[in-house]
Amino acid sequence: MHLHELKSILLAHPGHTLACTLPGGGRVPRHFHVTEVGHVAKKFVDCGGTVRASDTCVLQVWTGRADDDGHRLTGAKLGRILDLARPVLPDGPLPVEIEHDEGGVSQFPIESATAADGELVFRLATKHAACLAPEKCGANASDAVDNGCSTDATTTAGAPAGTACCGGGKTACCG
Repeated sequence: MHLHELKSILLAHPGHTLACTLPGGGRVPRHFHVTEVGHVAKKFVDCGGTVRASDTCVLQVWTGRADDDGHRLTGAKLGRILDLARPVLPDGPLPVEIEHDEGGVSQFPIESATAADGELVFRLATKHAACLAPEKCGANASDAVDNGCSTDATTTAGAPAGTACCGGGKTACCG
């Protein structure tokens, strides 16, 4: 999900409480709150020598004490937090990931959102690594694990490239 989509969903459901479903089916505890909104710009060289870049909006969530059950984030509250972050977030399509401590800090792309019964549930996906230049580095593509990732992303220079992916292949992270 891109930032503009997230903002639209939040505007459409300002009074809904927010929930996040983890890829394994569990949920981030209901009393989480967003402690950081960040623009992560990553520039790197793949194993074939191609310079690449990716940009992501990362929402770090944190859960306090389990007895902090009265703390609930709503669509309107998160919308206001995102408004405060405007100076650090670029315009344009920006994928959004939730950073959560799930046995270690992990980033989960937001795959979808569903509104029902006063709750806005964000379904989180997993991220996967992939060789971005198998034709150059000698990696055997047949040895790769099929994780449903797309290979049609482009580098910032516009050259076709394979990619690691987010959200089950729906969002290219290296584009």
